[in-house]
Amino acid sequence: MLIINADDLGWSKAATDRALLCNAHGRITSASAMVFMEDSERAASLALEFGVDVGLHINFSEPFSARNVSARLRDCGERVRRFLKGGKYALLLYHPGLGREFRFLFEAQYEEFLRLYNRRPSHLNGHQHLHLASNMLAEHILPIGAKIRRSFSFAPGEKSLANRIYRAGVDRCLARRHRLTDYFFALSQHMSRARLEQVVNLARVANVELMTHPQREDEFELLMGDEFRRAISGIRLAGFEAL
Repeated sequence: MLIINADDLGWSKAATDRALLCNAHGRITSASAMVFMEDSERAASLALEFGVDVGLHINFSEPFSARNVSARLRDCGERVRRFLKGGKYALLLYHPGLGREFRFLFEAQYEEFLRLYNRRPSHLNGHQHLHLASNMLAEHILPIGAKIRRSFSFAPGEKSLANRIYRAGVDRCLARRHRLTDYFFALSQHMSRARLEQVVNLARVANVELMTHPQREDEFELLMGDEFRRAISGIRLAGFEAL
């Protein structure tokens, strides 16, 4: 099964409109929505109207741009954002002084998703993959049994041994409490025909998530093109609700 997921629904009007257009043409099967952002309200209304499979795209790295953001939410967001942007490997570090902030930010965004969509998200992931920050994992903030985005999948030789060992450890940690796909790839790294075919062939025998950002021109053109349509034809396509 292949899940083609568009991130950043609701971040901006462009991100929302591109994702919904891809959904209408059968080029994505699900989307991940940001809340407390400038287009979150409109995105939710349209996604509900068109029956899009939508999860929550947890945001720890971008300033909230909606009007209904409390002072506490902005303050917590800024403190966590400063920490996570403090270095390349900040997400690997556990910050004992920010435990409450991480939990509050997640719970506030989860509750806002429930308000906007009137249902639980079909899946959870993070903007810039920060749902995998050490504070999130160590404190078990993500709900037990939820469908969670795993680490990127790499073949031997694509990344260092230490990198692959770390990612495997994170995935084992996630799998104890959550439901995962078997593989996870980014369309941006699989734009060539050969690389895309590798993902599609894996999806014939396993559950695969392919992440995309349709607001990026190159990804949008590929998604809407005939070559992509042919590549995904004859394979089972589904949203996270089928996982």
